[in-house]
Amino acid sequence: MLYRLYQLFIAAPILLLLTILTALATIVGCAVGNASWWSYYPGKIWSRAMIRVLLLPVHVKGREHMDPSQSYVIVANHQGAFDIFLAYGFLNRHFKWVMKQSLRNIPLVGRACEAADFIFIDHHPKKIQESQARARRILQGGMSVMVFPEGARTWDGQMIPFKRGAFQLACDLHLPVLPITINGPFKVLPRSAGFNFVHWAPLSLTIHEPLLPQGTDADAERSLMTQAQSVIQTACL
Repeated sequence: MLYRLYQLFIAAPILLLLTILTALATIVGCAVGNASWWSYYPGKIWSRAMIRVLLLPVHVKGREHMDPSQSYVIVANHQGAFDIFLAYGFLNRHFKWVMKQSLRNIPLVGRACEAADFIFIDHHPKKIQESQARARRILQGGMSVMVFPEGARTWDGQMIPFKRGAFQLACDLHLPVLPITINGPFKVLPRSAGFNFVHWAPLSLTIHEPLLPQGTDADAERSLMTQAQSVIQTACL
């Protein structure tokens, strides 16, 4: 009960104000200044604040597996809404999100994501091709992208079978896939809870060794996808 009262009267007002300020800073900063800086750091600070203000502990291991000079197709399991804050705030890696088109409709936040040049996925075949082409341009420019290959948050805490899009990108561009296991967000705020109070639970990121594609055909894509799903599953709690 004390934690819920804290969320309602202290955390919620602070986080609402921070969300508005972060969105505005991203939109204005990307328009008039260093877009690379403004598209990343305000969101990173906001993500860290979301978790710290809610008093959630975070543990990260495996950062030694990331090469600062290497572009990655980053893939992770999708436990809940707090996956975004955990990865963006604590991975310590500049990347562009690949996200659902519906998130574009969130007031201010959707506009900030557009300004930050994140990639929205539309299920219309032509729009999917356009999104894939944008992701290729970003990756070829030296940036990384992050994808939840399950395509949606889990309903029961179990991983959903992966989709091939991220692995097709990695094989086409011969870029390593960086698998990450996320634990905790399902306990903090499961998808079935909707808009609700969060539950206190520890959060963790496990960064695994990169996986290199072994070809560019459909078999190579399936093999890479299977490997990534298996590696991520090994660290799921």
